[in-house]
Amino acid sequence: MMPTPVILLKEGTDTSQGIPQLISNINACQVIAEAVRTTLGPRGMDKLMVDSRGKATISNDGATILKLLDVVHPAAKTLVDIARSQDAEVGDGTTSVTLLSAEFLKQLKPYVEEGLHPQTIIRAFRTATNLAVSKIKEIAVSVKKDDKQEQRQLLEKCAATALNSKLIAGQKGFFSRMVVDAVMSLDELMSLKMIGIKKVQGGGLEDSQLVTGVAFKKTFSYAGFEMQPKRYENPKIALLNVELELKAEKDNAEVRVKSVEDYQAIVDAEWNILYDKLEKIYKSGAKVVLSKLPIGDVATQYFADRDLFCAGRVQEEDLKRTMMACGGSIQTSVGAMTDDVLGQCELFEEVQVGGERYNFFKGCPKAQTCTIILRGGAEQFTEETERSLHDAIMIVRRAIKNDSVVAGGGAIEMELSKYLRDYSRTIPGKQQLLIGAYAKALEIIPRQLCDNAGFDATNILNKLRAKHAQGGTWYGVDINSEDIADNFVACVWEPSIVKINALTAASEAACLILSVDETIKNPRSSMDGPPGGAGRGRGRGRPHAH
Repeated sequence: MMPTPVILLKEGTDTSQGIPQLISNINACQVIAEAVRTTLGPRGMDKLMVDSRGKATISNDGATILKLLDVVHPAAKTLVDIARSQDAEVGDGTTSVTLLSAEFLKQLKPYVEEGLHPQTIIRAFRTATNLAVSKIKEIAVSVKKDDKQEQRQLLEKCAATALNSKLIAGQKGFFSRMVVDAVMSLDELMSLKMIGIKKVQGGGLEDSQLVTGVAFKKTFSYAGFEMQPKRYENPKIALLNVELELKAEKDNAEVRVKSVEDYQAIVDAEWNILYDKLEKIYKSGAKVVLSKLPIGDVATQYFADRDLFCAGRVQEEDLKRTMMACGGSIQTSVGAMTDDVLGQCELFEEVQVGGERYNFFKGCPKAQTCTIILRGGAEQFTEETERSLHDAIMIVRRAIKNDSVVAGGGAIEMELSKYLRDYSRTIPGKQQLLIGAYAKALEIIPRQLCDNAGFDATNILNKLRAKHAQGGTWYGVDINSEDIADNFVACVWEPSIVKINALTAASEAACLILSVDETIKNPRSSMDGPPGGAGRGRGRGRPHAH
């Protein structure tokens, strides 16, 4: 008698399980790694991504590329996530982390195919990762914080290493100094929001400048603006969240009046309210008035007559940064404009930068903020520069907090690989093979660096293996002379936290993908989607009125 088939899941549900499922997941991760493989290192190529609206992005930052690729494969998404987490946590090393993870899986594929249990593999990998991390901590070189000069050189070298693989590698000396200056001007917390990056088209990269203080683009202004002075020494700054303009009566009130005089009285009252506000601001002694809400033409004229400068519709983050730099606080009414709520700075001026006008606040008493003004030709180029600087800024912040560094350029990976290989020979059983596989996978970083630069990878890796076996701890790939070199002497430095983070994230992702043995796809989810992308959230895609 035939056993009755049990239908457990809805028909059309796609389930795949067992070893073939694992292998297909591993293959998907290989494909993701292929996408960012060529962007690694100083000779890495850039990717040009065009989204559905036709906007082009040029980048070689692993996290940016993976974010812009719409990855659908569930297992491959984990790689995208680790790249993102590496970007958020450390800022650099996003390509390395994706490559490492994919390479781990590639080395394990034959073992999985032969039926080795995934849990055995995972256990070996956990051991290997712990060993590698403790080894990094052991050989990392810590830098003395007391000597400011030396610390500064270290930070510049770390920033230069981060910028090496970016589009702006040619100007890395210029930008690494700028980035270190920017981070040094922050306070203990070093929040990223306090570094503003403004992009202005035109000019060369070398025209970029760092303003200690706040700079933002001149806002939309009404008639009378040109009569206002554009430069003040030691002004007081009023920061408001108040609308200073007349509203047309028809908009927001219905008043029934019998005679013209009554109407006139209402209009007069409205004008008086406005003038009263303006007078209070003027009396407070403020010379520069910034407001998040619009400042109308009447107010602009009024301020111009009294030699005040005003700017309405200032973006909130700019206003907050001004507040942090110049002191004071943002007022929602003009009733209590005392001296302690006004900010101050040594010099305020409006300057033409490229085709735009910028308002600069310099010499701020509480200057724990700075603004980098980037110049450059194409829009994509300045955007990529911004992303590169973001990476460098993150690296410098990390290096200030954790003051130990390791040599980059594949040096640390080769050293760990040698260490784990030696270790694996001391233990029996399957673990030996697996830790050996882990060690081999680490070699992907120097190998890829060679491939991207067009060198003979096998040859250089053999030289590196020999050198590390003889005890040349910091030897890595030397891109400039197609050979190996002591990268610690060559100042290719990275904060050790970057490497620790990359290794742990990559091995976690590899373990996660190995521990999945079945995928169940629900058929309904793909068919009943909302029509045409509308209806994200509850609003059926209606534009919000801001």
